[in-house]
Amino acid sequence: MTEKLSEATRGPLLDPLFQSGWEMVEGRDALTKTFSFDSFVDAFGWMTRAAIWAEKWNHHPEWSNVYNRVNVVLTTHDVEGLSAQDAKLARKMDSLL
Repeated sequence: MTEKLSEATRGPLLDPLFQSGWEMVEGRDALTKTFSFDSFVDAFGWMTRAAIWAEKWNHHPEWSNVYNRVNVVLTTHDVEGLSAQDAKLARKMDSLL
């Protein structure tokens, strides 16, 4: 069962993500980041690779794509906030660049 991140686990899991450009969403217990690419095809290709991992892990992002940008929001709806799954998917998304 997925659990909401405790105060003790937030720093170790989230601080490295903040260093790579992730930010907290104002008014929500969620992470956000905008990824920029050289073209629409590059953005869509990245989304496809990320979608495969999201489906494999059964943890799906809130995202939108406009031309060469992908805006991502990660949160775990089942726990009404951030879980280790969000940090895991954020790290994977960063690694797919």
